[in-house]
Amino acid sequence: MRMYGNWRSAAAFRVRVALNLKGIPCEEIFIDLDAGDQHAPAFRAINPQGAVPALFDGDGPPLTQSLAILDYLEETHPNVPLLPADPRERARARSLAQLVACDTHPLYVPRVRTYLMEEYGLPKERMLDFVRHVFVTGLTTLETRLSTEDGTGRFCQGDAVSHADLCLVSLWVGTGIFGVDRGPFPTVGRIAESCLSLDAFARAHPLKQPGAPAP
Repeated sequence: MRMYGNWRSAAAFRVRVALNLKGIPCEEIFIDLDAGDQHAPAFRAINPQGAVPALFDGDGPPLTQSLAILDYLEETHPNVPLLPADPRERARARSLAQLVACDTHPLYVPRVRTYLMEEYGLPKERMLDFVRHVFVTGLTTLETRLSTEDGTGRFCQGDAVSHADLCLVSLWVGTGIFGVDRGPFPTVGRIAESCLSLDAFARAHPLKQPGAPAP
């Protein structure tokens, strides 16, 4: 397999972790989002949306959208399952994953941040205030659900890693990038740290990828 990604892409981070957990070799090709590589005709021919990740597995067009890729990997490489077998538990894990990947993450991606500044003249600091608001809204919902619902264990759904954890960690790592106060979210933090203690997560960390700033 080969994947087009970027060091700070939360979506690519999720897929990278899943590949590591399932032991699937994958070459990652760096797309420099800051330099605008995603707008180049060559990449738009791969993904017309101009977004990462884009995953190639053999012949055929690339797979895009992180949750769709996670489902594909789950169906084609079921060993080391990343979704529970029980239908209700599976639905809860997917609900938590979608809370991040569908309702929170899309609001702070680079194209949204750039649009707010260029089209509405929003100063960078005001834009960052908006981004932090988005993070806090998503994290507050996660904290409430994970701290009160049956089903939460060492990880989001019981004691096994699921898609929900991949999404949670991708959001949690972003709090450091955008300077979000982590204090009000102890349950989210506990689960995130449990995940990041695992080698598959640690190796996939954005700051360990090509193109990331030096520590």
